[in-house]
Amino acid sequence: MTASEIPETGWRGSPEIWLEAAYAALIEGGIDQVRILPLATGLNLARTSFYWHFKDRQALLDALADRWQARTTVPLLAACTAYAASEAEAHLNVISIFLDRSQFDDRLEFAVRGWGLQDAAIAARIRAADQRRLGALADMLIRWGHAAHEADVRARAIYLTQIGYISMQVSESLAERMQRIPDYVAIFSGGARPGQEEIARFHARHGFSAPG
Repeated sequence: MTASEIPETGWRGSPEIWLEAAYAALIEGGIDQVRILPLATGLNLARTSFYWHFKDRQALLDALADRWQARTTVPLLAACTAYAASEAEAHLNVISIFLDRSQFDDRLEFAVRGWGLQDAAIAARIRAADQRRLGALADMLIRWGHAAHEADVRARAIYLTQIGYISMQVSESLAERMQRIPDYVAIFSGGARPGQEEIARFHARHGFSAPG
């Protein structure tokens, strides 16, 4: 259906509104809930309004997958190259994004991995993203003096720990996570521990005050 074939029915929403509705449906119920008619009903729009903004459902799904990349892979790659005065601080930069949903959308990550179990094309995108993320982490470790093979193994330890938190839907308070983070950094780096000032800046970044 072309735009000229759709009758004039008033406001038709916008691409972002349709995408936001699709995002919410994916997060709440999985990819099977991302369908044009239910989305239109929820938005109180005519089903035909959708086609002013997207060619078809697949185009909407492609936009969702692009949003996932922008809200997960892109910030992680940026964290791997962010300024750090020490290796410990470099690890804190990476850990930091997983504590802030506005930087790394863990709900979307979880939903897309579920989607990938049903869609071979999405599964391929996930595998490609995993490799990019692991490569960025390994490159970060190499810059801090780790040999390539060791950097690869440590990158996997970092990444699989963080994705494990998401995939297992771990329930952990911020205080509990903060208490463990210096030890995570030491394990991931092979001994580097954040100093008091680094930890204080990290806590401040997340609005956390240590008890006592």
